[in-house]
Amino acid sequence: MKSYPRVHLFAGQAKWPMIQRESIFTAAPQFSIVIPVHDDWIPLDRCLQSLVQQTKGPSFEVIIVDDGSTETAPEFIRSSAHYYPFTVTRQCHMGIPSARNQGIRTSKGTVLLFVDADCRLQTNCLAALNTAIAQSPQHDCFQLRLVGNSSSLVGRAEDLRLTALQDHMLQPDGRIRYLNTAGFAIRRARADGAVFDPAALRAEDTLLLANLIKSGKLPLFVPDAIVEHDIPLSLMDCLRKDIRSGYVEGRAYDMIASKGVKIRVTHRERLRLLRSMWKTAGQNSIGKSAWFVLVARQTLQRTTSFAYQCLRVGRSHP
Repeated sequence: MKSYPRVHLFAGQAKWPMIQRESIFTAAPQFSIVIPVHDDWIPLDRCLQSLVQQTKGPSFEVIIVDDGSTETAPEFIRSSAHYYPFTVTRQCHMGIPSARNQGIRTSKGTVLLFVDADCRLQTNCLAALNTAIAQSPQHDCFQLRLVGNSSSLVGRAEDLRLTALQDHMLQPDGRIRYLNTAGFAIRRARADGAVFDPAALRAEDTLLLANLIKSGKLPLFVPDAIVEHDIPLSLMDCLRKDIRSGYVEGRAYDMIASKGVKIRVTHRERLRLLRSMWKTAGQNSIGKSAWFVLVARQTLQRTTSFAYQCLRVGRSHP
């Protein structure tokens, strides 16, 4: 990949929302990689390093959207040797969907790639994705393959979950009934300036999937473009996050229900997935303990989501 001189671009301390962008690059990159951040600077640094290590990939720019972090981008982010066009924009805290839409408006690439700050791209990820996009002009959306970091129990549970879901949701024609913005790409022509509904503060990718299902355009699965989702949280922190997520996601699922689109798996499918994951967890690289962690997290999140539904129904029927 062509090397670029280092450029540091970042918003200052003035009133939000604020964007500063300067560029010495005249040619539009093939990819615009949009990464929303909210106090995720340390994981983000590892994500950016994985982009430096990409081999034989397309030209790309990186757009960091700071969604109202408690501090602006620290020095170790601003002073990193990126060797690609690099922009940091800052907005007041409006949520990750709004941040991603801001990144779209700032971007120049013909393909928009969304990843999370706690993700790392394998060295041939962008090259594999670029090949798949070039060979599939009939597809507008692309789901990258996601894996977990097996160095921790939480990471092994995440790997177990992601592998099972992606295998289960993969369609015979290569499309997938699954969307995760830890690794999702869309052609700019399909984006129309905004992709995500800012009203859905969580599960915005599931809401986007519902919109794609309704329009008959599932993402094409790209198994060779691999993104590692490295959860930087302890098990207790994950459980607390699951409680918050289960409640906040309720609004997104209400919006999905209003579209008449079926997203969630049935109880029978869920049991089949659990049995499949139990067998997979027998591998030494994963372990049965990862299965129990996964079940505990899923149960907690589903219970919280059910509680949200009960509260909503109670409020609508005084």
